[in-house]
Amino acid sequence: MCGARGRIVVGCGYHRCHFIVSIATPFMPTSPLPSGSAAPPARKAPGRATIDDVARHAGVSKATVSRFLNRRDELLTRDIAARVAQAIEALDYKPSAMARSLKHGRTRLIGLVVADIANPFSIAVLRGAEQACQEAGYLMVLFNLGNEVGREREALRALASYQVEGLILNRVDPVRQAWHEATLQGKPVVLVDRRHEGLDADFVSVDNRQAVELGLAHLLAAGYEDFLLVTEPYGQVSSRTERVQAFVGELSARGRRHAIFETTPDNADALAAALRAFRQAAGGRPAAVLSGNAVATLRVAAALTAPLQWQFGRELGFVGFDETEWAPLVGAGLTTIAQPTQALGGLAARCLIERLDGLQAPARHIELPGWLIARGSSRPPA
Repeated sequence: MCGARGRIVVGCGYHRCHFIVSIATPFMPTSPLPSGSAAPPARKAPGRATIDDVARHAGVSKATVSRFLNRRDELLTRDIAARVAQAIEALDYKPSAMARSLKHGRTRLIGLVVADIANPFSIAVLRGAEQACQEAGYLMVLFNLGNEVGREREALRALASYQVEGLILNRVDPVRQAWHEATLQGKPVVLVDRRHEGLDADFVSVDNRQAVELGLAHLLAAGYEDFLLVTEPYGQVSSRTERVQAFVGELSARGRRHAIFETTPDNADALAAALRAFRQAAGGRPAAVLSGNAVATLRVAAALTAPLQWQFGRELGFVGFDETEWAPLVGAGLTTIAQPTQALGGLAARCLIERLDGLQAPARHIELPGWLIARGSSRPPA
């Protein structure tokens, strides 16, 4: 498939579904005009040309144009095929990729379900998955769960109405059985970042233990001694749980003081109090914060700005999960553990497309390493 690509986004509200379509212009077979023949000059109709316009311009039936578009021009005479080709070019006719797929029994639609589209992680995964889908000739439908537990069935119903062929999931509720129903319907599923116990599906994620150990090793080498992990609630989210386990395990093995604080949208005052208490408990020892993702990082930054009026790298050292566009702009710059998020999205899409193409291998578990980007927030304490 070749030609110009574009993108259409139709939203159904912030907490509803979004429809993202990657459009490609398909290759059109052409035949030279016979010697001595010439088609009348065309005037392009206002708006997008239709198959009816092509048929009228070429002086043939719609069925004839359809045969040509479906590469059945061997059923047409050379003269008729040339007239249809010239009409398509003159009118700049673009056949509907969706309509052609439906006619052949396939929608070539892939559903992507994300926990929270406001999270930079979700946006990067979307970009990677969308690019991989474009390259393979698939379209994408996005459903945002908005971090609302229990909306999986709603998402599955909405995506089923679009007749998606497979699903990429970064889901919220580990208890719901909606995704099991999808696999029973024969739809392949690929999980991103968050496991779903009992669901036999490919899984792609960052190596959470390696990433946490990388951040802690950097802070320890800089001279920090006490550590606080600020994370969103982690009890039912596998990636957050793995980071907590790695944090506790690494620091316990080294005999280092450590604590955990769960941040939510409603406990900003409690977070500020916890940061103050953590620094006081350190008693002059260099203390550092590790944040579990970009959302937690923003909340820590808000607490340090007001009411604490502290600076990263001065009162507290800091390393945060997720590299963002604004990380270099905060204070002396935030040290981050970058995740290969766009690569994860592309890998998930390619795994799913392989399943759609007939791959029958056992479920795959793929983890990619993170890497550290050092900035002023983790400089050695004075």
